[in-house]
Amino acid sequence: MAPVWGVAQVDGACANSNEASAYLRQTRGSEAVPDVIWEHRPVTSPQPVSLDVLQQRSQVLWDALPEEVMDLAARFDAAGHEFALVGGPVRDAFLGRSSADMDFATSARPDETEKILRTWTSATWDVGRAFGTIGGRRAGLMVEITTFRKDEYDGITRKPVVAFGDALEGDLARRDFTVNAMAVRLPAKEFVDLHGGLEDLAGGLLRTPIEPDVSFSDDPLRMMRGARFASQLGFDIEPATFAAMSRLAEKITLVSAERVRDEWCKLMLGAHPRIGLAALVDAQLADHVLPELPALKLEVDEHHHHKDVYEHTLTVLEQAIDLETDVDGAVPGPDLILRLAALMHDVGKPPTKRLEAGGGVSFHHHEVVGAKMTRKRLKALRFDKDTIKAVSHLVELHLRFHGYADARWSDSAVRRYVTDAGDQLERLHRLTRADVTTRNRRKADRLSFAYDDLEHRIAELREQEEIDSIRPDLDGNDVMEILGIGPGRDVGLAYKFLLELRMEHGPLGRERAEAELRQWWSQQS
Repeated sequence: MAPVWGVAQVDGACANSNEASAYLRQTRGSEAVPDVIWEHRPVTSPQPVSLDVLQQRSQVLWDALPEEVMDLAARFDAAGHEFALVGGPVRDAFLGRSSADMDFATSARPDETEKILRTWTSATWDVGRAFGTIGGRRAGLMVEITTFRKDEYDGITRKPVVAFGDALEGDLARRDFTVNAMAVRLPAKEFVDLHGGLEDLAGGLLRTPIEPDVSFSDDPLRMMRGARFASQLGFDIEPATFAAMSRLAEKITLVSAERVRDEWCKLMLGAHPRIGLAALVDAQLADHVLPELPALKLEVDEHHHHKDVYEHTLTVLEQAIDLETDVDGAVPGPDLILRLAALMHDVGKPPTKRLEAGGGVSFHHHEVVGAKMTRKRLKALRFDKDTIKAVSHLVELHLRFHGYADARWSDSAVRRYVTDAGDQLERLHRLTRADVTTRNRRKADRLSFAYDDLEHRIAELREQEEIDSIRPDLDGNDVMEILGIGPGRDVGLAYKFLLELRMEHGPLGRERAEAELRQWWSQQS
């Protein structure tokens, strides 16, 4: 896995800067200047920080930049080019979060960038050359260097037309939000914040550097990015910016399905997906990219015969996230498939809603309808086949557990549950538990205890037999040899019969399985 560079709170000396280390040791315990360095570390959620703290933190951050970065900056400076650390890495450094790589902007054109970069490392790539980006790696540090840009758009598909710029100021103005429009000129270590990004960062606010209507008209995907950053950072979207998102929501249809999908996935994998999803719905963006979500806002009758499906869904998503495990667990988080399944599990309710005699409401077979709707939506957003299959399968199975608390299943039913879930069993466990949002404590406890019992039953059967990959006691070759027949339909029917026996009774042993097969065959003849 590639190293992650960011700001970390540590004890002891700073590994990358003796000067910064000495300064930090002098200020240890100070509320204004925390103990931070740039180093390889896991991602963490940001913590609120005051503007004063952020301002005092900046010089410490830049003094602690890796020596490899300062060496690279010196090479660009010697060649007469402007060079700056920009965007996400600057924002994340202030927040104490890590960045997967380091992004730089320069006045050098791509060919010149590549030439300089090759004096710094032999490991370079240019897959982003068309957009002015050249990448490289040295000593575990991954960098991407992009020529200053001033984006222009074709006015039809909203795809950016690459136009190189000559100044950092113009490059920063074209960025999506002020918190991403900060930079550090290197090697001078001059912090550049022309649009109040640091103040917005301290206030937890997402605001565009230029007029939001202009920014979102230039690239409508920035509206999705606003919801995504709200999810990742837990920030609020500034009112004027949010109003523009609502006014221009329909423009998101100009963006390719793949780009929309990628932003949605990043939103779903954020620390606060509920915030991002609510932004999509409230700004009417979801009407165009995920209409199944706002459709869950079913009218709740005065007698509350059914719960608010929209709020229930967001709660299920949060509870599913709480059930994710660490990297060594059964469902390491963040898990996109589990989160998508939690979000989509009830999308079949609106089209299956029926008013029953006596004023009740039913949603019969909404899991089947929902699975079909899920497949259709994920396919439209160009998800891969494996993800589509897994998510829709979980949606279809999410109700299978209902009834277990009232009538304990037979071993046969437990085997079928495990077999039908297949490799999604651990996710199904978590989705089913997360789907309990009742405020009735007794009911919630009863369902929890019932699922505990089911998992215990599954564990017991695992000890007794190969429950995760159930196969008949005889295979196809055995069937043909015993019955004296060749390949064909009868072999398939016999195999199906033996599989049903295995499900119903567990392992039979070869002798009994052969006897049962012969008896079945005689009845077929």
